[in-house]
Amino acid sequence: MPVMSTPELAERYLMQTGRRLPVTFVRGRGTVLFDESGREYLDLVAGIAVNLLGHAHPDVVAALTMQSQQLIHTSNLYFTQPQVELARRLVELSFPSRVFFCNSGAEANEAAIKLARKWGARNRANAFEIITTAGSFHGRTLATVTAGGQDKYSDPFKPLPDGFVHVPFNDARAVEEATTDSTVAVMLEPVMGEIGVIPAAPGYLESVRSWCDRKNLLLILDEVQTGLGRTGRWFAHQHAGITPDVMTLAKGLGGGVPIGACLANKRADVFEPGDHGSTFGGSPLACAVAATVLGVIERDGLVGHAAEMGELLATATLDLGAQDTRGAGLMRAFQFEEPKAKAFQQSCLEAGLIVNAVDDHSIRLVPPLILTATEIDRAHAIMKKVAG
Repeated sequence: MPVMSTPELAERYLMQTGRRLPVTFVRGRGTVLFDESGREYLDLVAGIAVNLLGHAHPDVVAALTMQSQQLIHTSNLYFTQPQVELARRLVELSFPSRVFFCNSGAEANEAAIKLARKWGARNRANAFEIITTAGSFHGRTLATVTAGGQDKYSDPFKPLPDGFVHVPFNDARAVEEATTDSTVAVMLEPVMGEIGVIPAAPGYLESVRSWCDRKNLLLILDEVQTGLGRTGRWFAHQHAGITPDVMTLAKGLGGGVPIGACLANKRADVFEPGDHGSTFGGSPLACAVAATVLGVIERDGLVGHAAEMGELLATATLDLGAQDTRGAGLMRAFQFEEPKAKAFQQSCLEAGLIVNAVDDHSIRLVPPLILTATEIDRAHAIMKKVAG
């Protein structure tokens, strides 16, 4: 009987929930991945904005090893030091709040939605509707896929939960016009990531924050992709000089280990024992690694580095024949007029460079924060050759 390849085995044994690119990775180091044949690829996607410190960072490996030898899981029936320490560090880096830990961005956003609904029951006569934006992405659960304004992800699962109203992104007046007595919160991404890196326009977040204050609404910011230095600040909302009531994190927080977090200020922090929970959320293993990730970012000055390298990466996308380039820090995208993004992605892969085609026209780049100027030059050379 012939030996089956990894893609053939995947076809037989894995649910087909997405189309995978024709490569099997077996090892990584820094900003580089290696496939089964030992071929090297420069990674500008970082597990979709997850591997902030690259692959197999020695501090992450050490934290995983040390914590796994001590305590991996206890449940949230008990205290553990790594969980409390990580919560303290996140609050110190962001805004006065308390933290709920979970395992993913979708779960963090579910927690935020539940918080908003309970807060509305207490403070706005049972208001429950959340205003979100068309084209947003907040996760794959029924509630979060409904919150995200993309019919292609939600329509197959109708009937969908009630309570979400979608308005255009970067349109503060639309938020105002959509607000009713049933509105409890506005939920936004400071930079829309999954749709192709669309930053908030100047003044947009400030206007929505002001509106929420005037109308006694919660402002929820989904920083799952934008948080932890990705945009050149610890959190993307800091560029606008505002503070949310609720903020969600995941992706890069664990440097590759699954962990999510929902932070709520005193006003929004209405959970009581029994309201919410997670068996695996905030495990000692995940929290120890996440605390290490934060420590390395701070120690190595990677927030400022992301801002500096982001400018170089932005410049490197200007001569690729794209009609639009955009982003912040090391969260970048460029858009072709012709529908050639997927072919561009495949050609880059064949040339040893990993980029992400989010649709037929747009390429997203969300590399590790440790990316160097030399590696940007290398990536630019490949992209320039592929673009022709």
